Amino acid sequence: MRGIITLFATLLVLWALVAQVNHALADGHVYLFPGALFVTYAALMFSLPAGLAVTLLAGTVCDANSAAAFGTHALLFAATHTVIFHLRPRLPREDTIGRIVVALLANLGLFLVFSFIQVARSPAPSAAWGRLLVDLLCSQIFLALIAPWFFALQHRALVLARIEREALDA
Repeated sequence: MRGIITLFATLLVLWALVAQVNHALADGHVYLFPGALFVTYAALMFSLPAGLAVTLLAGTVCDANSAAAFGTHALLFAATHTVIFHLRPRLPREDTIGRIVVALLANLGLFLVFSFIQVARSPAPSAAWGRLLVDLLCSQIFLALIAPWFFALQHRALVLARIEREALDA
């Protein structure tokens, strides 16, 4: 339980940080979406029930201030979490570069799914794709730059909370 609360606290820090960055970038009409960072560490390091609990909590926080229907983030984060969890025996879990690559691929998938969901409701869907491609590029660059720091933050928070590695996988 402490591990879930600790990891969720780090995700709240990420949520607040991304909200502030997106607020600062609003004048430039750029939106950063690092959704995979809410999923990747929990999916690679925690057991399925504990990691899914963290992911669902993070998804509801992201849903709270999103224009998408409530539950969209939680549902898609949970689906992404499950896919990564089942692929993790074949993924480099301990390597930071490997985690970043997993996060980038997951973020690409999440961004595309969210984009298709949102564009379908748009009155002029074809006009949005240019901006969405710019947002995707900026989001991937942002994710690649911030992911090493954020994974280290999550790891360090768990160490400070004295959460044992064996307790995460149980």
